[in-house]
Amino acid sequence: MSTAFTERTQTPFRFDIVGSFLRPDYLRKAREEYEAGKIDREALRQTEDRAIRELVEKQKKAGLPVITDGEFRRATWHLDFMWGFDGVGHSATKTGLPFHGEAAMIDDTYLTGKVSLSGEHPFVEHFRFLKALEDENTVAKQTIPAPAQFLEQMILPGLIENTKKYYDDIDELVHDIAEGYKKVIRDLYDAGCRNLQFDDCSWGMCVDPNACRIFDTDEAGLDRVMEQLLEINNLAIEGKPEDLVINTHVCRGNFHSTWASSGAYDRVAEYLFARENVNAYYLEYDDERSGGFEPLKEVSDGKMVVLGLITTKSPELEDKEEVIRRIHEAAEYIPLDRLCLSPQCGFASCEIGNKLTEEEQWKKIALVGEIAREVWGR
Repeated sequence: MSTAFTERTQTPFRFDIVGSFLRPDYLRKAREEYEAGKIDREALRQTEDRAIRELVEKQKKAGLPVITDGEFRRATWHLDFMWGFDGVGHSATKTGLPFHGEAAMIDDTYLTGKVSLSGEHPFVEHFRFLKALEDENTVAKQTIPAPAQFLEQMILPGLIENTKKYYDDIDELVHDIAEGYKKVIRDLYDAGCRNLQFDDCSWGMCVDPNACRIFDTDEAGLDRVMEQLLEINNLAIEGKPEDLVINTHVCRGNFHSTWASSGAYDRVAEYLFARENVNAYYLEYDDERSGGFEPLKEVSDGKMVVLGLITTKSPELEDKEEVIRRIHEAAEYIPLDRLCLSPQCGFASCEIGNKLTEEEQWKKIALVGEIAREVWGR
């Protein structure tokens, strides 16, 4: 493949993306018709296939070295993945998660038994479709919620009581989720995946000033929670193939241009940056809620950092020179050759998408590419 801005042939790239894109209107209409019983699953799949092919062509035209399926086959960035496991149920009784300015309405998702994975996860077939669209200039990336995100979903107040029906010992739940992820990782690898991304809001919640209340614990208890989050991610990664890259994207919530949590990385740096066994971190840095760059000095040797300095929450284009200035500010704590650039998050973590148009979305992507060329060259 081409060596755009780097000799690397796997993620992260100097010019990179997080993963999700705004759904075209015809895809959203098809999903509504499917849910209303007006079209069958095959008709929906064909529409998804068309939308993904068109999206990949747009990504290639934009010059991106990495392609994703935009998460076009999902309702949400994380829950659809969990529904692919045995022992996980969901209902259309919508939960209004407390985002700032708007409630994120998503399906209730909970345990119905022990967590396991008896067959192939549906996302593996999704990846095969994307993999076939690679060319000599692009590599395909699969995004899935982090194991920590799966665990967090089941242990938060309001859900932990149900979880305890099946797991007296949370360590057993940690083990079962990690084992399920190991199977998904093996199957994705066998399907040709060499670039996997864990999307993880759990660390974003841990840095929030209200983290202890969110997890219904005290500071010592929050430390134990973070140890569990670190442990489950590392357990899932343990034994992965040598040539499989696994990276983490840390998010503070991304629903219809709103956010869920706030806080600098200082509180989690010694866990996440120093001890999580991933290759790179995609980090939100689009506004003051993410704090400063000083915690980046905790990133262990050899790991890359992708600075999410371009927001997906607003159509307004950032000032190029200001973004370049911030990249060099970050380089005071981690070498410039270990830095990359991307939007701070996806453009549509849920089907509803953020508050910008597709044209504005691609202008954001173009700006990331322009800055990457200027900072790192070809």
